[in-house]
Amino acid sequence: MRSIWKGAIGFGLVNIPVKLFSAVQSSNLDLDMLDERDHENIKFKRVNEKTQKEVPFDHIVKGYYLKDRYIVLNEHDFEEVKPEKTKVIEIENFVDLLEINPIYYETSYYTQPDPQGKKAYALLLAALIKSKKAGVARFVLRNHENLCVLHPMNDNIVVTKIRFQEEIRDTKEFKLKDELDIKAKELSVGMELIKQYSAPFNIDSFKNDYAKELLKIIKAKAQGKRATVKKIKTKKASSEDLYEQLLQSLSKA
Repeated sequence: MRSIWKGAIGFGLVNIPVKLFSAVQSSNLDLDMLDERDHENIKFKRVNEKTQKEVPFDHIVKGYYLKDRYIVLNEHDFEEVKPEKTKVIEIENFVDLLEINPIYYETSYYTQPDPQGKKAYALLLAALIKSKKAGVARFVLRNHENLCVLHPMNDNIVVTKIRFQEEIRDTKEFKLKDELDIKAKELSVGMELIKQYSAPFNIDSFKNDYAKELLKIIKAKAQGKRATVKKIKTKKASSEDLYEQLLQSLSKA
């Protein structure tokens, strides 16, 4: 597998040379858009909205819409704010992973140490495991500064990109506008329902059934057959009363 980044992890005054490799891959099927008449690929063109004519790539600029007009940016503007291309994932502090809300997580990368950095890498890995901490760091990838956490997983240090605070929308507009009275008996049954459905987290028990069933249809159609796929049936409660719905859920759990 080809690495996507090469640099070092900064751990105090120790620099650990590493490479980053993508740790995730899509489980969705790669579908192309086709013309239904001859099944030829559909290609997208960059078209001027006003003239409807195709625009050559070297005539395309970037702009920001501000107060009823576009402010056009040039290469110098982007160079001015481009972060310094340091090749170091600089750990700034260590935190408990549980302190990081899952809403901040983006994507993850596996790290691989260079031969000369293996001992320092093993030390950091062992320290992260023993302390049960994660390192919070910044690094530059594809000309953008990224925030990330370094955490252990199966004898590897994983770098997981996380979002900055300003990327998270405020929840105020989504809060309940009315104070709702939750009865003690409703909460009690709700807690019991959670207890009955509680289990150790096992990622292997969750599969992308949509992609699997769609692939089954594709393979059947390739052979001139029609595949039989299982339909998801929606469960409906027989009562409109919340407490009755909870009790019915308990009996089926």
